Amino acid sequence: MADLATPAKLSNLQLELLKLYPYAVSEKELNEIRLLLADYFSRKIDNEMNQLSQEKGWTERTIENWKSEHMRSPSVQ
Repeated sequence: MADLATPAKLSNLQLELLKLYPYAVSEKELNEIRLLLADYFSRKIDNEMNQLSQEKGWTERTIENWKSEHMRSPSVQ
């Protein structure tokens, strides 16, 4: 069996979520909570990406060029 590393302590997010354990929620509510969390992190990523794009001067053309760029190193034999 693989040895899975476990963190020494829980993160602040994990501790906050543990506070919700006493409350039973329906599957619908659970899915809504999952969507809320996904939406929150999605917005954070979008905001950070927009900021990075402004700092680096990236445009739609830059991103389109990345699609056809070959970034992998040649394999060593």
